Amino acid sequence: MSTNLHDVAYELEKAVRNSNEFQELKKLYDEVNADEAASRLFTSFRDMQLQLQQKQMSGMEITQQEVEQAQQQVALVQQHPTIARLMDTEQRMSVLIGELNQIIMKPLEELYGPMGS
Repeated sequence: MSTNLHDVAYELEKAVRNSNEFQELKKLYDEVNADEAASRLFTSFRDMQLQLQQKQMSGMEITQQEVEQAQQQVALVQQHPTIARLMDTEQRMSVLIGELNQIIMKPLEELYGPMGS
């Protein structure tokens, strides 16, 4: 019997969407976006993160001033209780997705050996 991997992937997507972890993430994300000040702060933080990632990926060096600004921005968002909870929940969701990825990649790892070795 042949397995349609796309069907399985859509079932996994539904399971992720219905998981307690995702539901908590969505609830916190909605709370942050409902608060105008929190939303602006969170958007500013995300924009800064994206700019630094793009700069790093293009091979450009991140300046000490940019590092300090990023650290100040992190400290600021972590002081906001809802944003801090959202970021913690994002981190847990990221770990979960990483674990799912490890499971999905297991057949290839068994075939080729550990990736990145």
